[in-house]
Amino acid sequence: MRRLFVLLSFFATGLIVAGTTALIWGTNQFESAGPLASRTTVEIPPGAGLSTVAGKLEKAGVIENRLLFSAGARLTGRAGALKAGEYAFPAGVSPEVALERVVAGRTVTYAVTIPEGRTSAQVVARLREAEALTGKIREIPPDGSLLPETYEYSRGHTRARMINRMQAAMDRLLDELWPQRDPNLPVDTRREAVTLASIVEKETGVPDERAVVAGVFVNRLRQGMRLQSDPTVRYALTGGEKTLDRPLTRADLELDDPYNTYTNHGLPPGPIANPGRAAIEAALNPADTDYLYFVADGDGGHVFAETLEAHNENVAEYRAQQDGD
Repeated sequence: MRRLFVLLSFFATGLIVAGTTALIWGTNQFESAGPLASRTTVEIPPGAGLSTVAGKLEKAGVIENRLLFSAGARLTGRAGALKAGEYAFPAGVSPEVALERVVAGRTVTYAVTIPEGRTSAQVVARLREAEALTGKIREIPPDGSLLPETYEYSRGHTRARMINRMQAAMDRLLDELWPQRDPNLPVDTRREAVTLASIVEKETGVPDERAVVAGVFVNRLRQGMRLQSDPTVRYALTGGEKTLDRPLTRADLELDDPYNTYTNHGLPPGPIANPGRAAIEAALNPADTDYLYFVADGDGGHVFAETLEAHNENVAEYRAQQDGD
């Protein structure tokens, strides 16, 4: 009996030693660099369980042994915490770090940048070309309703959701800026403010000029003068759906269209583009100036004038400069 007890003790000890050795080996393998030779991405579908995830990682060469990966996930209590998405794994990533990445949901991030002054049709066109976005945009949102900036997203993010994000961002910005507006501003609604900002955005790309250009248009509105903004005529001709790649003609300036500010007083019916924050700030708090006119200076900026006589001189100088070039 004693001999049997000794044999069983030796056997149990052997199992313990073997188990401990296996655990140490497994832990070492789980924490050590994996076989991946270069960076790769793996997409984990929604609802994928541990065995599916382990299989995908093994097939992609991220891990060497799916059983080891699964065991590590179970022993660390993370088997049920795996998240769907597209993941990037660097060369030599260990099974442990790969697991941590999938559990944390650190998916591949993409970005789409919407420049200031684009029409909604142009924004939609950019979203349709953007990498990794899904779904359709069934209708083009109103101009002036989307905030231009850079938006980050993961693969599978829908285009419709992106439009919603842009609209929500614009709403938040107006909630912030509208209460800070000049109390004497000759606009009554946020939409009118965005309309004015969209004209400012299209008239100048020089940061220091935005508030001055806004001041010119505000002065003209107060005096009942037509805005006479070329970008509004271009919008009237294209509806914001394309770019007019030719100079405006006299016939264009006489176009019978509500967006033509050469033939109509006041602001056009709505925004002619999606203005950015700076243009909106300028429209809500324009420069205090007596300027009523401006013309291009040939170097990307503008020359401003208080009187029509001075403006005509500036126009003549600009045309002479253009003819000389």
